Amino acid sequence: MAEVFKLGDLVWAKMKGFSPWPGRVSMPSKDLKKPANAKKSAVQCIFFFGTNNYAWIEEANIKPYHEYKETLIKSNKSGAFKDAVEAIEEFIAKGEVFEDGLDPDSLFDRLKEDSAIVVEKKTPKIKLRKETPKTRRSESSGGDGRRSAKKQRRESSTSNSNRVGSVSPGLNHASPPRKSASTLLDRPANIARPVTPPLDVETLSQTLKEKNILPSTLKFGFLGLGIMGSGIVKNLINSGHTVIVWNRTQEKCTDFVKAGAEQGLTPSDVVLAADITFSCVADPQAAKDMVFGNCGVLMEISPDKGYVEMTGIDAETSQDIAEAINAKGGRYLEAQVQGSKTQAQEGTLVILAAGDRSLFDECQSCFEAMGKNSFYLGEVGNASKMNLVLQLMAGVTLAGLAESMALADRAGLQQKDVLEVLELTSLACPAVLDKGKAIIEGGFPTQLPLQHMQKDLRLSLGMSDQLEQPLPLAAAANEVYKHAKRLGYGEHDASAVYIRARF
Repeated sequence: MAEVFKLGDLVWAKMKGFSPWPGRVSMPSKDLKKPANAKKSAVQCIFFFGTNNYAWIEEANIKPYHEYKETLIKSNKSGAFKDAVEAIEEFIAKGEVFEDGLDPDSLFDRLKEDSAIVVEKKTPKIKLRKETPKTRRSESSGGDGRRSAKKQRRESSTSNSNRVGSVSPGLNHASPPRKSASTLLDRPANIARPVTPPLDVETLSQTLKEKNILPSTLKFGFLGLGIMGSGIVKNLINSGHTVIVWNRTQEKCTDFVKAGAEQGLTPSDVVLAADITFSCVADPQAAKDMVFGNCGVLMEISPDKGYVEMTGIDAETSQDIAEAINAKGGRYLEAQVQGSKTQAQEGTLVILAAGDRSLFDECQSCFEAMGKNSFYLGEVGNASKMNLVLQLMAGVTLAGLAESMALADRAGLQQKDVLEVLELTSLACPAVLDKGKAIIEGGFPTQLPLQHMQKDLRLSLGMSDQLEQPLPLAAAANEVYKHAKRLGYGEHDASAVYIRARF
């Protein structure tokens, strides 16, 4: 015989794709419209404990709470589910039930304003009645049962909010789908980017010790001591190269000067003092400003001086810089790098070079200190194109990982279990596993800034436009990164794209 549910009944309600969730048969809010197929099948408006949301559920997917408690309470092990069970048990222990089934929070607020509330026409007065609880309060609840349902619900909501915004592993919480329009923007507050620990410039990495590099006798300049440049310069100094550095924020030069480097006041000063100058800045515009700007590289470029561009740029920007350098008799080499902060500090980058072959040969001892492999790819532009192709793969893969982890969390799976299984499959690789761990931990310490990944995807799409090569997956991924960047995660690690995928 089919169950007959009435307002106020405590139930287990199951939404498609989710395990049963504790709820209560309630009156729908004005903005919660009944589904179009409601006439074909009986439906009830259910208030979900813990998430404080409402949804229309078919009666076939509703079961009495007490009757099925022992069976269904084991169907989900997520933290949000446990909070929801605790909330309904506190509600039962309090023993207050509203006859119209409305959310008790709203009723408490209204009762404060008017002790004799009368709702719209044809609706009876709301009465508060005591009901003997069908289930005894568990001994573990102690004296908490004296707290009001409203207070408990608020505490449960606060608990959920804190868990979502926490660093570890608070981004994991499964709950029924959000049906109310007011909850569509329910995402955690921006997670503070973990403080980057200071770089120990004078300590040699084990990898660098094993390389046994014979340093060049030339003097090398380096412009830009950001997340990649600082690690590269550290290895140049520790491998015995003579280095003069410059950075827009001069304070960053202090530790390198203590380790044995010189400091230039402007980019042109560095070029004047060095035989070969490297540049590693943020983006194509910054790279152009470094060369063509006031006190820039072009002011002191002279015959036989070399300029090596390590900034992630497009082929057109690289060719523009090359023409300007060559016009003054200088030599130009683009040397794009594959890797992140850790690889830069350990000296395990992959260098993709193109341009002047003699300059590539003269930089070999430097490339050996920076990375594990260096490749010469021919004419200017080829290295930039190769780098963008590889970054497109990385960006789309990471976006896919983020969406997969978000789906696993929403489905009530433990993300650490997903990663553990993934590690045993053919998809396992250091990059995917490291980003997966960053997603689970939730702090997103910067290895490769999200804004740099989005920049590379944008440049890849620009290259595809020129070649009329469709890139639908890259275009979609780029939009996801752009959204995460707009949410305030541009300087976080690229794995913070998970925030956009999950919320």
